[in-house]
Amino acid sequence: MSMIKNISKAEVVVLKDQVAYQEGQVVSKTLAQNDALSVTLFSFDKGEEISTHESGGDAFVTCLDGVGEITIDGQKYELHEGESIVMPAKHPHAVHGKEQFKMLLVVVF
Repeated sequence: MSMIKNISKAEVVVLKDQVAYQEGQVVSKTLAQNDALSVTLFSFDKGEEISTHESGGDAFVTCLDGVGEITIDGQKYELHEGESIVMPAKHPHAVHGKEQFKMLLVVVF
């Protein structure tokens, strides 16, 4: 089983500072991944997106910075800093940077 990686341990960190915005890109930084769990930080430049797809696990999203738009089963939800939403397993969903947007994604399989 893999451990937490790509982030300091035994040190207080600000999650939104752990992944940078890059013009015209979606940037991801994997913190943990195994058969039961995936933890990833993302940054989206304004207008960038991850197109509609499905996941085998429930995906818990927390907005760390900016404004994102989450679409689940065709319904749009706007997410602001400090807000969270669960994208249920096996339901089509997408993520769009309405403004520059950073999020923490935790998928539980």
